[in-house]
Amino acid sequence: MRLVLPRWAGALAVKAAAFITVMSCGLAALLGVLVHVSVTDQTVGQARTLALSRLRDATSAFEAGDTLPPGAGVDPAGLPGSLRRLAAGGERGTMVDRHDGQPTMWAAGPADHGRALAVEVDYAQNARTIAGLDRAILWSSGLAIGATLLVGAFAVTRVTRRLHATARVARRITAGDLDARVHDPRTKDPTRPQDEVAAVAAALDSMASSLQGKLLAEQRFTADVAHELRTPLTGLHAAAELLPPGRPTELVRDRVAALRTLTEDLLEISRLDTGRERLDLDTERLGALAERVVRATGAAAGAGAAAGAAEAGARTGNAGARAGADAAVGVTAPGVTVRVLRDVCVETDRRRLERVLGNLVANAHRHGRPPVVLTVDGPVVTVRDHGDGYPAYLVAHGPQRFRTEGGATGHGLGLTIALGQAEVLGARLEFADAPDGGAVATLTLPHRPPVPGDPEARGSGTGGTVPDGAV
Repeated sequence: MRLVLPRWAGALAVKAAAFITVMSCGLAALLGVLVHVSVTDQTVGQARTLALSRLRDATSAFEAGDTLPPGAGVDPAGLPGSLRRLAAGGERGTMVDRHDGQPTMWAAGPADHGRALAVEVDYAQNARTIAGLDRAILWSSGLAIGATLLVGAFAVTRVTRRLHATARVARRITAGDLDARVHDPRTKDPTRPQDEVAAVAAALDSMASSLQGKLLAEQRFTADVAHELRTPLTGLHAAAELLPPGRPTELVRDRVAALRTLTEDLLEISRLDTGRERLDLDTERLGALAERVVRATGAAAGAGAAAGAAEAGARTGNAGARAGADAAVGVTAPGVTVRVLRDVCVETDRRRLERVLGNLVANAHRHGRPPVVLTVDGPVVTVRDHGDGYPAYLVAHGPQRFRTEGGATGHGLGLTIALGQAEVLGARLEFADAPDGGAVATLTLPHRPPVPGDPEARGSGTGGTVPDGAV
């Protein structure tokens, strides 16, 4: 079984602190043991040499029949048994033991009749010296480990702080802020030593600049193509209106209308790509707005009129264009049901929100199967059909321009525009497949609309329950 560690244990600073702590403790323990063993051997050796010297003097006095020196005696009471047996066997030896509660160094040798002649030397001072040394080793080791941890934490924190700054910039680029850069000071000064963090920061800045250049070139190309197509399409539309009635004329007008719609969609996408869209905020009742959208997308003519009016409002921003959009929402949508579970007022851009919901309902109507259900539950709006569901790539990565699968018709721009407009509104748009079949698109409006001009506010809205008030 694999040991499951807490999330904080994965941080580089924690790993570095643990490594420094283990290595410092291991090094301190090794040095402490070496010093302890060396000093103890030296101290014990000095005490043993003194004890054996006194034992020789005592042996000389015992053999000469003189009085034994202080601390010497034959078979003294405190002599350790193992040392007594060694001396009785004719050998000399030393041993540290406690006598009368004090550390004592014993030296013993053979005497007559199997007895032992022993000398005791006070070992208390030596024991106190070793104990003091052990305490000094512990304190110095603790201080050394603490100082090493502080220095290591300072060094590692400087590195991790730069790594976190690089990660924040990468997340900003992912969120769409292509102007974000790390600007690590080490990369600007070639005289300073370049470390791995500086190399990563420089690579990220270079990648962001290259990505920004390519995306801007793509945006300019899309906008230029769409603008260049508008003039000939206007002429084609005027010429088609002059053709005599008949089936060929209807086909020509239908294709010209489809091409005009595609051109307007490309223009709208190019405007969304610039990230400079501004909101026209107003308070709207979400349930009534959803019902208007459903009625507007009920028939092909009504949907076309609503889309044209919405595009006119986007280009001119005047009241007449918005009135044209409102005039096109009087068609009842067959096969589409609106369910209002909990209605709320939202502060949003009505035109953009209608565009998002209209594209979702139109996509469900065109590519799914009835019934199509639009549900309003507070600030959360879901659009569901009962078809085969979204393609796997769309659920995993979101809509992609000019990509369709499964024999579906269209250009893949409707959901792309819906997602872009939702980001401008600060809402979250998610695509999923229902467990019992069908596609489900969920739009979650934010608690508050994004601040105009704030790139981080785009796509940052979070849904939630809002009691009887504006979201």
